Amino acid sequence: MKKRLSILCCLLLSVPLLADEGMWLPALISQRIQDMQSKGFQLDADAIYSINQASLKDAVVLFGRGCTGELISNEGLLLTNHHCGYGQIQQHSSVEHDYLRDGFWAMTREEELPNPGLSVSFLDRMEDVTQAVLAGTTFDMEKDLRDSIIQANSKELIASATADGNGLRASVEALYYGNQYFLFVYREFRDVRLVGAPPSSIGKFGGDTDNWMWPRHTGDFSIFRIYADANNNPAEYAADNRPYQPKQFFKISLKGVQEGDFTFVYGFPGSTREYIHSEEVHYISEVSNPHKIKLRTLRLDIQKRYMNADQAVRIQYSSKNAGVANAWKKWQGEMKGIRKMNTVANKKAYEKAFQKWARGTRYERILPQLDSLYRILEPYAFATDYYNETIRTVELIRFAQTAQQQLSRQPEKFQESMAAFYKDYYLPIDKDCFVAILKEYQQSVPENFKPAYYQEQLKAYGSIEAWADDLFSRSIFTDRAQTEAIAPNTDFSSDPALEMGSAFQSWYNEEILPVTQRIQGQIRQLYSDYMRGQMEFESKKPFYPDANLTLRVAYGKVQGYSPADGIYFQPTSTLDGIMEKDNPEIFDYNIPQRLRDLYAARDFGRWEVNGSVPVCFIADNHTSGGNSGSPVINAEGHLIGTNFDRVWEGTMSDIVFDPEVCRNISLDIRYVLFIIDKVAEADHLLDEMVFVE
Repeated sequence: MKKRLSILCCLLLSVPLLADEGMWLPALISQRIQDMQSKGFQLDADAIYSINQASLKDAVVLFGRGCTGELISNEGLLLTNHHCGYGQIQQHSSVEHDYLRDGFWAMTREEELPNPGLSVSFLDRMEDVTQAVLAGTTFDMEKDLRDSIIQANSKELIASATADGNGLRASVEALYYGNQYFLFVYREFRDVRLVGAPPSSIGKFGGDTDNWMWPRHTGDFSIFRIYADANNNPAEYAADNRPYQPKQFFKISLKGVQEGDFTFVYGFPGSTREYIHSEEVHYISEVSNPHKIKLRTLRLDIQKRYMNADQAVRIQYSSKNAGVANAWKKWQGEMKGIRKMNTVANKKAYEKAFQKWARGTRYERILPQLDSLYRILEPYAFATDYYNETIRTVELIRFAQTAQQQLSRQPEKFQESMAAFYKDYYLPIDKDCFVAILKEYQQSVPENFKPAYYQEQLKAYGSIEAWADDLFSRSIFTDRAQTEAIAPNTDFSSDPALEMGSAFQSWYNEEILPVTQRIQGQIRQLYSDYMRGQMEFESKKPFYPDANLTLRVAYGKVQGYSPADGIYFQPTSTLDGIMEKDNPEIFDYNIPQRLRDLYAARDFGRWEVNGSVPVCFIADNHTSGGNSGSPVINAEGHLIGTNFDRVWEGTMSDIVFDPEVCRNISLDIRYVLFIIDKVAEADHLLDEMVFVE
């Protein structure tokens, strides 16, 4: 065991960094600091990550369960993306107080809005626990037994790490497909209040049209504040809690950015799969993504038709629509990028060379076994994709299943769930989506991968439209009054919405999931060996662990790119571009009149640069989902922006990174400050911040 770990560490330590690809563990950043410094970084490794003194990690939080945020004052002020705080903004919105449309700014601490269920987590420490996790295991051990030992060892480590309580939580995460394990210990704060958000016409400027695109002009930010108890410790919401005083917060640079400037992104990238087999890449780009895109296009078109016709429906479905659209557009760029880079063919060539090298070694049988397993898995993966993107997207069915579970197990939570559901539910949208996606299901899914229940019901009704008419007219869950009258432990299994959801779920759990889990388990086990084999095969290549929503450092430089012949995109955008796009007749481009007036008067204050205001910039930092809201930091360790997106041509970077076109999009911090100061006139927030000229 010790010999294997020694080989792995040597492979990770002895190689040079290529291009600006990579998502590096902060605790091991000393292995990369020399390369960072050679590219302009002026601080040492301890400034990035330390458990003995305050460091930049102490100013970065996991926001909720899928974004990043950063502290920008010593009074707990937190900056993240508008789309990360969108759910909270939407929950506080109504027709009378439309904070999505008009924005929200708390002018006093008393006006800051609490957000039940929202938490932020600081990384307290991370530790390599590979030997402890794998104690008592061997490579040739039966998989279930090995997994149970790993789980038991991990549970013991987590219990020990969180024994002191006080907001601590922990997880043990596998890296390099189980060749390395790290313990991550977090301190979680649950009193997080909304402080400010620009109107969506700024925070979501460009909407789905501009999403994943460059040049970009979206003011994608929102501001929250973390509160703590009298001892500065995590606490549930209480009116007398105090603003949290962090160990570290970011000073804000007003120097701006120039092409070629060093940058790094410090955040929680969600998921990457850089080392996967060619057959999985082929399935993603040629099978899965095209079908999921088609299904989501149907839903988006229906939602937008109703949203455009009714302001109340627009408010109800703004967050839902954005959630559906985000992956929909990303998948399109990912598919195009994979094809453009010939990723499948390149991986096949790599696998051919690997197989030649592996002949006569313990790695010889890995690729043939993976080939065979992926062929078996594909129809089950396809059935899973369609189940997830059709039946599980019907809101009425999802709520019926939630109601059944809560009324039998947690009846005290039912009222809250019911109120949240009906607040943002519009039956005509749900019904039209039901018809559209089931028609696609009927056409695309092979008959032997459809549940018998589906076949019987469709035959009985004669058409999907007739099925929809009956289900949405008879289900008690379409009527709030009937739903409120339900008593705990009531048997409503014959309700058509619940019946359909339960039938599909049973079919999936009994016929699809067991096979999928078995095959995926075998594939994961092979990937553990394949990962080690790749590291030995390419001993000169830098290997970084795939992203898994743990804190990482990605560094590079501000840089434009060329998406096509004869085109070069500059790396910065300005307020001039917003005015060029401004169109009162198009919802996504209809900016607030206040912004038009400021521009006409050239009233930019101290944020003016060359007659305009900087808005966004791009760099070649390797980012992913989860990096939304991440601080973007300059060579001196000061905040210059907040990350919020990638360029469309580079969205395949979760699978394959192309340094020529993979760019992360960040909001220039000076535009944030301009909006706070001149548009919101909330300059009391600026008084909390520390600026560096």
